[in-house]
Amino acid sequence: MQKKEEKNSIIEICPVRNVIARFGNKWAFLIILILNENKIVRFSELCRMIPDISSRVLSGTLRTLEADNLISRKVYPVVPPKVEYQLTEIGLSLVPLINMLTEWAQTNMKKIIAHREQFETNSNAE
Repeated sequence: MQKKEEKNSIIEICPVRNVIARFGNKWAFLIILILNENKIVRFSELCRMIPDISSRVLSGTLRTLEADNLISRKVYPVVPPKVEYQLTEIGLSLVPLINMLTEWAQTNMKKIIAHREQFETNSNAE
């Protein structure tokens, strides 16, 4: 039991595990970029803009981003419910870093894919 407690304490103080892992998935990055481009977006609009994400996964991702103060959520008291999302100051500070990573990926994608194919060919030959 002691080891598990120690492991949890390390996770809690490790920025990579504690913070970056929470927004470092493909959906969170995409949502952050969409909110950056559109400023304020309703839940239903996000569903349309990201057609291959389920409502459940979108809701969970938005909840995580909100919990980490990367986005803010505003609920209007109307029927049907109207919910809008936008980036917070901290979320906005993340956008240049995501853009740099995106640019790096676009620059290196062909090389990476070629290497994957070569690696796969070499692995199958063994």
